Amino acid sequence: MATEQEEIPANIAAAITEISERATLLIRDEVELARAEIGAKVGKLVTGAVVGIAAGVFVAVAMLFVLIGLAWLAWFELFPANQFFWGFFVVAGLLLVLGVLAGWLAARALRRGSPPSPTMAIDEARKIREAVGPREDVA
Repeated sequence: MATEQEEIPANIAAAITEISERATLLIRDEVELARAEIGAKVGKLVTGAVVGIAAGVFVAVAMLFVLIGLAWLAWFELFPANQFFWGFFVVAGLLLVLGVLAGWLAARALRRGSPPSPTMAIDEARKIREAVGPREDVA
């Protein structure tokens, strides 16, 4: 009979230890899930920023070609010769199209990436809290 009374506190201690270990493992898993979600969102934000920078470069170079084209146009109007300026305008037009496309892709990526909140981890934490928390329907 004495061994049964000594065995009950040992079982309770083992159960408490097991619950503590499982809770710690569960919390670590939730933190890892949150970290993975944040990493994915940050990756999308970085991609959007890089594509946005590329769009800015395309537009800046296109503006350079427009200015050079206008210079050649002025030269052509003042001193008639072959029409060299059309090549500059075609290149500038292509760069503007690429800049608009890159800007659209950047805006789309930035919209998808922000705000970086771990929604899956928060949902899992709510489910765990509901599963572990006290039940209202117990009478």
